[in-house]
Amino acid sequence: MNTLDILRPYEPQMIADRRWLHEHPELSGQERGTLAFITSALKALGLDVHIVPDGGVIGVLNGETDGPCVLLRADCDALPIRESPMNLKAPRCCVSQTPGVMHACGHDAHMAMLLGAARALVSHREDVPGRVLFVFEQGEEKGGKGYLQNLLPYIDGHFAVDACYATHVRWDIPSGKIAVLDGAVMAGAFGFDVTIHGRGGHGSRPDLAVSPIDCFSAIHQQLLALRMRTVEPDKVLTFSLGLVQAGEQGNVIPDTLRFAGTVRTFDTAGAGERFAREMRRIIDGTCAAQGCTAEYTHFSKPLYEARNHPAAAALARKAIAENLGADALGCCGPWMASESMSAYLRLWPGVLTFTGVKNAQLGAGANHHTPEFDLDETALLPGAAAACAFALEVLTGQTDFGFARTIVSMQDLVSRSI
Repeated sequence: MNTLDILRPYEPQMIADRRWLHEHPELSGQERGTLAFITSALKALGLDVHIVPDGGVIGVLNGETDGPCVLLRADCDALPIRESPMNLKAPRCCVSQTPGVMHACGHDAHMAMLLGAARALVSHREDVPGRVLFVFEQGEEKGGKGYLQNLLPYIDGHFAVDACYATHVRWDIPSGKIAVLDGAVMAGAFGFDVTIHGRGGHGSRPDLAVSPIDCFSAIHQQLLALRMRTVEPDKVLTFSLGLVQAGEQGNVIPDTLRFAGTVRTFDTAGAGERFAREMRRIIDGTCAAQGCTAEYTHFSKPLYEARNHPAAAALARKAIAENLGADALGCCGPWMASESMSAYLRLWPGVLTFTGVKNAQLGAGANHHTPEFDLDETALLPGAAAACAFALEVLTGQTDFGFARTIVSMQDLVSRSI
């Protein structure tokens, strides 16, 4: 059966779902109305529904015969961004009704597509061997912090998953195209928030003070050079600061300075872990040398990069080409943003695809996490059809992924965040 054809009757409902979810966004960990909406929709389909407190909701479709188990995943949370009523060109078709909160990353589309996939597969249950899990994850914008610790052990303890799939909409891929990349597709990352404690004083007598600003300046220069000294030239790693705060008066040396930022990489276990160790050594050593101390409000264990399994990526491309046409396969580069789907891909063979939502004529093409971000809703149909195509390819095929988990432990995996 052609998944584009079986999804087509559900396109109007996907658009309606996406608009309701867009108009009612909720921040990470506060997705009560969102999860209630999803739970109601899943129960209406007759699915077994598992509610994981502070984790998410899972709808389970048990097929007519035995077979593999495929996990399809979407994320649920929105961002603390005040939405512009205009996209890049025109008034948008729907606007957040919650001031200061916006689905500025496309999670509303992810949920709508997954609900559409659930409706389509339920309507063809007789053609679905095995089991499909429709997983709706809380708190992704927090890097999975806290929520994956509940959700992933629950899934792993209750289901024998054979493969997993997710898609993320992208602002820079034309609507209707699905990109399936090999290897690392989204970056691993860790965040940091550090306060340097010195001793304040009057600007006329810096010799009587211990300036946290001078200490930070020395730290910053070393961190800028650290990437060149510790990371191989062919490895991707970025270091950036988003916050530096100190003092209130130009003639007063402050007691403290706070700085925060992120490091992102496509090689978490190598370059990322090494950079994190050296970064702390530099901070602690420089503070000690200058008579300051460092307080680590946040310095997370690096989140892994999202890395597609080669056989799963090849299977996804095959399924999409056969069901949507070869011209539906788009091209793009890896994305330096981060995704908690990276943890799923460490547990099970799978793929994270990119669904294009760009349409210049509609004004859709602003970057994610901006007030003007918008999407072309015609992308929902091919996006959902691609998910169904992958699931059915796994369920009805004889694929041997040759997969081995690359984790220290479940606890180590779910404790990683940005």
